[in-house]
Amino acid sequence: MRYAFRLLPAFATLLLAAGCAHTSDSRPNVLLLVVDDLNHWIGCLHRNPQARTPNIDQLAAHGVNFTHAYCASPLCNPSRAALLSGKRTATIGVYSNMDMPWSDYINERQCLNGYFRAQGYYTAGAGKIYHLRSGFKNPQGTEWDEYVVHFGHHNVDQFEPRAPAKQKHRRHVKGPGAREEPPRPANIKLGTFEIGAPDIADSETEDCKVAKWGAWQLAQKHDRPFFLALGFIKPHPPWIVPKKYFDMFPLDSIQLPPHIANDLDDLPPAARKWAHDGDWVSVMNAGGEFAWKQVVQGYLASVAYIDAQVGIVVDALEKSTHKDNTIIVLFGDHGWHLGEKERFGKATLWEEATRAPLIWVAPDVTKPGSRCDATVEFLSIYPTLCDLAGLPKPDFLEGVSMRPLLANPQAEWTRPALSTFGFNNHSVRSVQYRYIRYANSNEELYDEKADPYEWTNLAANPELGSVKADLARWIPKENKPDGHASRVTQ
Repeated sequence: MRYAFRLLPAFATLLLAAGCAHTSDSRPNVLLLVVDDLNHWIGCLHRNPQARTPNIDQLAAHGVNFTHAYCASPLCNPSRAALLSGKRTATIGVYSNMDMPWSDYINERQCLNGYFRAQGYYTAGAGKIYHLRSGFKNPQGTEWDEYVVHFGHHNVDQFEPRAPAKQKHRRHVKGPGAREEPPRPANIKLGTFEIGAPDIADSETEDCKVAKWGAWQLAQKHDRPFFLALGFIKPHPPWIVPKKYFDMFPLDSIQLPPHIANDLDDLPPAARKWAHDGDWVSVMNAGGEFAWKQVVQGYLASVAYIDAQVGIVVDALEKSTHKDNTIIVLFGDHGWHLGEKERFGKATLWEEATRAPLIWVAPDVTKPGSRCDATVEFLSIYPTLCDLAGLPKPDFLEGVSMRPLLANPQAEWTRPALSTFGFNNHSVRSVQYRYIRYANSNEELYDEKADPYEWTNLAANPELGSVKADLARWIPKENKPDGHASRVTQ
C-alpha cells in the first residue's frame, strides 16, 4: 500500500500559534492513543505475567484502569468505524476489513474528530486511526486540521521540539550518495506471520515517528483546545521490531498461554469455523510448540516496543503546559488470540479477541491508582469525551457515558458489553458470563469467573436458561445487511 507523507499548511499555522497566548477557552484537550491488535497482555491487566509494559502501566496508575473493556467488533475496520462514529456495528453495517470502506457507511463529519472540530477544537492525527487499506479513503479531509497518514523515510528529528527556524525536512534518496542500509538478519516466516529483529534504533520505525510527531504537537502552544489522535500499528503483524525488544524475551523463557487439548470439543458448528484456523495449522506444522513460542515472543516484543512509543508521548505531555488540562484515553482496537482456542489472530467473539486495554486519565475527575472491574464497551468513549469536554452529546450515539465510573470506579453499573462479528453474530459480556449467539442460532455460554479461558461451554445447561435470556435482551433486534444498502453519501 502506498501512503503519502503530508506536512500540511496547518503545520505552519501551528508555528504561528506557538507564539500566541492561551485564550479564555478552558475546555480540556483530548489525547487519543489507539494501539492496533493490542490485547490484554499488558502488565496492569495481569493476563500474561510475561508482558513488559512499564509506560502503559504507569499511565494506568495515573488514572482509571478498566480491566474488562470490550470492542464493538474484533476486527480493525468495523471496530474503529463503530468507536469513532458512536454507532453499533449492526447499525452501520460495517462487518469486514476487505470490501467495506468505512467512509461509505459513516459520515466523518459526525465522527469524533469531525464533531470535535465542529465544536471549535483543533484536530490533528497521525498513523492508523480509521482503518487504512488500499482503495479506502484516507481520513485526511476537511475533518482534520492536520493529518499524517505515513511518515515513510522522513527523519523524526524534524519533530523534536525546537525553534521553527531549525526545522529541517530530510529525505533518504536512492542512487549515488544514498545512505546504505545496514545488513539485517533474515526474517522468519511462520504461516502468514513474519517475525524479525533488525538491530536498528526505534527512530527508524514508523510508530516511533508517530510518537515523535505527537510529542512535537504536545510541545506547541495552541490558541484553542486540541483533539490529538495517534494511531500505532504494532503489535499488528508482521512482528518486526528492533532487536532490543526481542532480547527482553529469550525464547527459552517463553511460556505458552493456558490451554487444554480438548478445548474445541464443545463448540457448536458456527464457532468451529473460527477456531483452529489456517495460521494455527501452518505454525504448528512448521515447528510445533517451538514455533508457537516464536509467535508469542514476536507478539510480546512488539507490545514492549509500542509501550516505549507510548512513553515518548506521555513523557512529552508531562513536560508540556497542557498536562493539567488534557484527557488521555488509551485503548487497543480489539484483542488477539495467541493460541487460545487453537487460533492465532482476532475475528472471534471469545474473550481473547474482544477484550483489550482501556485507560482513562481525566483531570479533576479520575483519581490516580483507580481500577474498574465493570464490563464496559468502547462505544462509550465518544459520549464520555463529550461529557468531559462539556459538549452536547449527539442524539445518534448508541453508547452511554462512563463518566460516573471515572469519578467512582465502584459506582453501580449494570450494562453488559456487546461485541459483533459478521452479520448477526453477537456476544454479550457481563461481569460473570459471556453469551454468544450466532446467525444460525448456535449458542455458547461461559462462566467467566469460574472459567476465565472459556474452556467449558454451558449453553446446553437448562439451569442457566434464565442467564441466557437475560443477556439475550441486549442483542440488536435489527442488523443492517451485509451489503451496500447501509452506505452513506458524504
